[in-house]
Amino acid sequence: MSERSWDRAQWLWWLALAGGISFFVAVFLRLDGPAIWAWKTTGVGFLALWAGANARGRDGWLIAAALGFGALGDYLLDAIGLEKGAVAFVIGHLIAITLYLMNRRPQMTASQRLLGWLAMPATLVIVWGMLSPQPGWWHAAVYSLFVAAMAAAAWTSRFPRYRTGIGAMLFLASDLFIFAGEGGVLSKDVTMWLVWPLYFGGQALIAWGVVSTLAKEARG
Repeated sequence: MSERSWDRAQWLWWLALAGGISFFVAVFLRLDGPAIWAWKTTGVGFLALWAGANARGRDGWLIAAALGFGALGDYLLDAIGLEKGAVAFVIGHLIAITLYLMNRRPQMTASQRLLGWLAMPATLVIVWGMLSPQPGWWHAAVYSLFVAAMAAAAWTSRFPRYRTGIGAMLFLASDLFIFAGEGGVLSKDVTMWLVWPLYFGGQALIAWGVVSTLAKEARG
């Protein structure tokens, strides 16, 4: 039995990587418009379809839904606006948190548990330091708490920490770099090189860790 025999749709995985990696061209060239918004969704959108193709139960559909709302958020952020995109992402985070809490790691070291507990307060302090006292900074702080909660739940879940856990932390880091650019802590010419690779790389690692674990378990 081959190592990838559990994967029902490898071609969707490769399409996701092609879409997500190639979109950095649009980021670098600062392209915009409806076709670019659609291009932006292909990476995480194909990850969602890949997760759905490999879903064999409730948890498989939950990760597919979480990724699907991530792809929707990618589109809405540019096509409609920040608030609508943020709502889609928050829904996706809540679905992911539900999945991870239902799949808690039975045993953790003290350091692993500590990182899980520190993720939310540390994120809040970082966002406050970068954006306060700008008007509306607390909107970013509230949103960041959902991302941090998702990352903490992923880190303390039973899914592979060096795929799903690290991927969720990369997702969180990408948002913190967005806020660093908005707050003037870092130049947007710098954060441009970091945000998309961290975000898409994080989503791909999350998907790989969860989907492969569930599919292999279903095969026995």
